[in-house]
Order: sequence, then C-alpha cells, then structure tokens
Amino acid sequence: MANVILVGAQWGDEGKGKIIDVLTEQSEIVVRTAGGNNAGHTVYIGRDKYVLHLIPSGILRPGKVCVIGNGVVLDPVALVGEIDGLEKLGVKVTPDNLRVSETAHVVFPWHRELDGQREVRKGTNKIGTTKRGIGPTYGDKAARVGLRVIDLINPTRFPAKLKERLEENNEVLRALGAQPLDHDEILAAYTRAADRLRPYVANTVVHLHEATRRGANILFEGAQGTFLDIDHGTYPYVTSSSTTAGGACTGSGVPPNRMDKVVGVLKAYTTRVGEGPLPTENAGVSDLLHGMGREFGATTGRARRCGWFDSVATRHAAMVNGIDELALTNVDGLDTVKTIRVCVAYRVDGRTVQHIPNDWEVLARCEPVYQEFPGWEVSTETVTRWEDLPVNCRHYLLSLAQLTGARLTIVSVGPAREQTMFL
Repeated sequence: MANVILVGAQWGDEGKGKIIDVLTEQSEIVVRTAGGNNAGHTVYIGRDKYVLHLIPSGILRPGKVCVIGNGVVLDPVALVGEIDGLEKLGVKVTPDNLRVSETAHVVFPWHRELDGQREVRKGTNKIGTTKRGIGPTYGDKAARVGLRVIDLINPTRFPAKLKERLEENNEVLRALGAQPLDHDEILAAYTRAADRLRPYVANTVVHLHEATRRGANILFEGAQGTFLDIDHGTYPYVTSSSTTAGGACTGSGVPPNRMDKVVGVLKAYTTRVGEGPLPTENAGVSDLLHGMGREFGATTGRARRCGWFDSVATRHAAMVNGIDELALTNVDGLDTVKTIRVCVAYRVDGRTVQHIPNDWEVLARCEPVYQEFPGWEVSTETVTRWEDLPVNCRHYLLSLAQLTGARLTIVSVGPAREQTMFL
C-alpha cells in the first residue's frame, strides 16, 4: 500500500475512522497528524463500538503501531482516560504499539476555559467549537509560549513552566470575568498523567523516517475535513490546524516526496457540525438521517447539519489535497430516497460560479444549482460486491466521482468492516 494520506473531503465526519480501520489491515504504522480530542473516529467491529479521540484507530488491530504526531495538540489527562477505556474493552495499549511525539503541544485547563469564554463573548457569531481548548492551544503554539510533551514529562522543568503560564492565564481569565484556576490541582493531575505517559513518549520523526527507509507501509490519519482547515476552510468557521494533505507532512515530519497516494473520504451526501455556511443544507435530508438515528457527533453528540452532496466543494477538496482516490461512505443513508439531488454549481449575486468562494459571507449567499438523479429505493446494507449494487446506485456514485475529479476505489454501505467493497 506504500505511504497513504487519508483526508476528509468535506466538513469532517465523513466516516474516516471506518475507512482508516479497513486500510490499516495493509499498514504497519498509523499516524495521527493534527487536531486534538475535539475530533472523534467511530469504528464498529462486530457488535462492538469503539469511539476514539486521540489514539489512531489502528490501535484496534493487533500488531500495528500507532503514532500521535507532533502536529497534534494533546490533552494528557484525556489521553490517559482513553488508554484506560480501551484496556477495559480488551484492547492492548502499550509503548510497543502507541508512541507519542515529544514535540506535540499540551492542552491545559486554561485553554478550555478560554475556548468557552470566547464562544460566549461571540454570541450569535460563535464558531461552534467543542470547547476542548484546541484553538487556544494552537494559539499558544503559534505565539511560542506553549508547553510541549517534552516539558510535561520533565519533572524539574514542568512545575516552573506551569506556574509561569498559569499566572499569566489566570490574569486573562479574571479580566474575562471567569474564576482563576488552582495551580496545585493542575500540577497534581498533569504530573500523574505525565508519569503514565512517559514510557510512550518518543522522537516520532526519527521513528517514522526509520520506518520509511525500511519500506514500511504508513497510513497518515486525517482528522476533521478539508473545509475545517485553518487555511483552506470556510474561515473563521474552521478548526485551528491543517486538516488537508499538506498537514500530514508538517504534522508528522515525513516530507512530501515520501508520500505515495492521497485518499479522500466523503459521504454520499453532505454534513457539518458547528456554525458556518453549508450551501446544500436541507431540512428534509436532516430529518431523514436523524430519524434513522444517524448523523450525531462522535465527540459531542450534537446533531449534524445535513444536506445534498456538494460537488463544487469536493472538486475544490480534490484540488487542494491532490486526491488520487475516493472512498464514498454512508451510501445506505440514501436507500429510501426517490430522487437525489447533487449540487453542480452555485448561483450568487446574479452569476453562476463553479468554485467555492473564500469569503464566507459570499458563500452564505450561494444558492445551489442542482442536478437530479433517480434513487434506487432498495437496501444496500448487505451488498458486498460492486456489481451487486443497484444500477441507479452505481450510476450515482460514479457520477459523484466524475464531478469530484478523482477515481472511486472504495464504497461503504454501513459502519462494519464487512460492509465495504473495493473497486
């Protein structure tokens, strides 16, 4: 399989966790390169459901090595909780199969407090963050005042650095009308987490380069989606990291010339969590999918906003990421729909456009230009071969690939591993 970057080609929640789990069978190493515990991957194995936030879903396959890369912002207390939760479910997590970058930045309680305070102050203009402190942590990283895992596990250095950063942030919290945080509580909790995580910490850049030299197959795991990217998303309604393919290189230390392929994951329709424009949002599609008990966030439980497939957006995603192959998921969500609509262009300010505007206010005014496709109106959940999918379904999926501009190679008709077909 060589070295593969897997990215979300929409607004996140495309079903990447399931596709990563399937592709991990052919991989030796799985690397998480960006984001924090604001993201979630849900994987079903048989009747068991696993929800992962920081640890790559490759941890669910024996013999695989998982890496939390330098581009991730890491809540150490949450990571310890995730390790404990997996072990209770019978999943083995040791320093042999999980390695944490020593240069990943650390999320602290003041980051979460600042995240929440900023959302409250924005009022109706809120972004819709998960309030896990991810944005403020990346802000400290960019301002060069953040603490890294290498600081956290240093018992001499950490208390002094913690005191300095907490004093400054408590002043900010007081100015915002929030309660200051207790130094001793944070020191105790983070010292306990550091003691647990110390054996997992490594120079992951060197580890990954050694793996590439010996020809290991590496899968770079995306978090969130293209249109939540800090540079290429619907700014300011985005996350704080690089969720596109380029972020896999900066977030792991593996250069672009060592990457062999980019796989883009997208749903057979469109969803989004949080605020911001979503041109194809449709109440009927939302009601249908929510009524089926699907499209609720893995991290927050929030109902996702749903709409028809937007090929204007996915074409842009294919261009920005250099997507070679597509994995289309949640096809079964449309099994009962008689007529399916696909956005092929936008109308805005009296003109037709074929690209996604960078100005979110312009995007919010865009009206979709739709092409209609006949539905298949039969269940696809038990189909295991491409040839056995209904003709209308195959035509629809191939049309989405053509409109996006990449080759369709994987189709998923349900959350389980066996509900996957390769073209």
